[in-house]
Amino acid sequence: GNPGSVIRAGDLGLPLVLAIIGGTPERFVPLIELYRESAHRAGREPSRLRLAINSHGFIAENSRDAAETFYPPYAQIMTKIGRERGWSPMTREQFEALRARRGSLLVGSPQEVIEKMLYEHELFKFDRFLLHLSVGTMPHDQVMRSIELLGTKVAPIIRKEIARSPVVEAVARR
Repeated sequence: GNPGSVIRAGDLGLPLVLAIIGGTPERFVPLIELYRESAHRAGREPSRLRLAINSHGFIAENSRDAAETFYPPYAQIMTKIGRERGWSPMTREQFEALRARRGSLLVGSPQEVIEKMLYEHELFKFDRFLLHLSVGTMPHDQVMRSIELLGTKVAPIIRKEIARSPVVEAVARR
């Protein structure tokens, strides 16, 4: 996202989708604030705006398995993309920083992914969260298990916790 596209979306009252695939989620807060401020200046109700966050991630029963499964294909793809964009190759150290508590990757156990999603909801008050589970070629059974964990362990808790959010309660009362 860039400021120009965020302002235009806010002015027009359009939904916004942000891809947070590097760095820290906090660096996107000013863009979301600009989006909502632009909508308000255009006479639109910011609480009616729709926001989706897209991130890379992978869920396994435990953090180590998630990292060991996801890192090789992720590093391969990000290194390839990096060559095209002038970035240095993806290292394990960079990967671990991206999957740390304040990093952009949601790679870990169900509880770790829940905590990161809820943190990002606190930052952005998103309506949708799209988790891109297979970056690169990954074994089908492991991707399917990650999808299963997302649907059975992560999503129910996220829905329950977000439903308690004051923002969600205010929208529900309308």
